[in-house]
Amino acid sequence: MNRNWIYVILAGIVEILWAMGLKYSTNWISWFGTIALIAFSFYLLIEATKKLPVATVYAIFTGIGTAGTAVVEIIIFNEPFHLVKIGFILLLLVGVIGLKLVTNERVDKEGAN
Repeated sequence: MNRNWIYVILAGIVEILWAMGLKYSTNWISWFGTIALIAFSFYLLIEATKKLPVATVYAIFTGIGTAGTAVVEIIIFNEPFHLVKIGFILLLLVGVIGLKLVTNERVDKEGAN
């Protein structure tokens, strides 16, 4: 796994944090932190899409964010646990992993990723 895929994964993890911030921010400090996290996640996405296909990067980013946010809400914020919800999250993750496996990375002119 190269640096660009690490950027995508980090962006997805940061998305989980800022999605929680959108729901739970109550003052200007927490809103500032949420906005900073949004900016950071999009910076990571921009860097990743310089070498990876945009559609695949965005699908993986949103998949990580969606699945992660659902799991965090169940574990930390006591959202109701539904087996069907977990099944769909697993289906989403299978799709994200499948996209990663079938995506060919572009190589720049020097041949470095």
